[in-house]
Amino acid sequence: MFLEGKRALITGSTSGIGLAIARALKAEGAEIILNGFGDEAMIAALCEELGATHSAANLLDVGEIEAMMADAGAIDILVNNAGMQHVAPVDEFPVDKWNAIIGLNLTAAFHTTRLAVPGMKQKGWGRIINTASAHSKTASPFKSAYNASKHGIDGFTKTIALELAQTGVTANCISPGYVWTPLIEGQIPDTMKARGLTRDQVINDVLLAKQPTKKFVQPDEVGALAVFLCREEAGNVTGANWSIDGGWTAE
Repeated sequence: MFLEGKRALITGSTSGIGLAIARALKAEGAEIILNGFGDEAMIAALCEELGATHSAANLLDVGEIEAMMADAGAIDILVNNAGMQHVAPVDEFPVDKWNAIIGLNLTAAFHTTRLAVPGMKQKGWGRIINTASAHSKTASPFKSAYNASKHGIDGFTKTIALELAQTGVTANCISPGYVWTPLIEGQIPDTMKARGLTRDQVINDVLLAKQPTKKFVQPDEVGALAVFLCREEAGNVTGANWSIDGGWTAE
């Protein structure tokens, strides 16, 4: 287990992609700090499963981020995964939704990174992994805030990779397409009803319309990629945006 003695903080990790990354890093020996919302009993069970601690910090509040990072101590692996989405035409896009999406998807990653980097530099080793999206490389209509935030996280990652290039700290993005999570699965019945489609039609013609493989990305596949980026063999991999989208952005 090559990550023994390393401490990993994963935001948005009480479900979905973040939880899969947490489990993958734990399997390699990392100490895990979870962050996110959810049922107290469920979070307690996850902490027991992973031998983890949990922070309920609201990442839209700078003070809460600063407190979380101070409580966490020196972080070796930072995974900025927390995110949210809203769909609306730009001229009807709620200002509060825009601010929240940019705040959570992009600004929160700036704050966690700026606070984690000094300790990483001091140790001469660190891994910063940002969950971006296929929408960091391409765009879809009615997702102006999400597209802007994910393009922004790509640029942010490249910038800090250059700044940290000689410190032993790497920074990379992982950009998934549609990932099979409970959130996605839960959208299927409503879409079936709204569009008068079968379950298979919703999956193949709506959700996977842009993924040539016609397969959902699995959360553990994202976790495996995160683990690779933490390996010593990936020490010269930095400033990259790793697509894991079934060929979506190859077209």
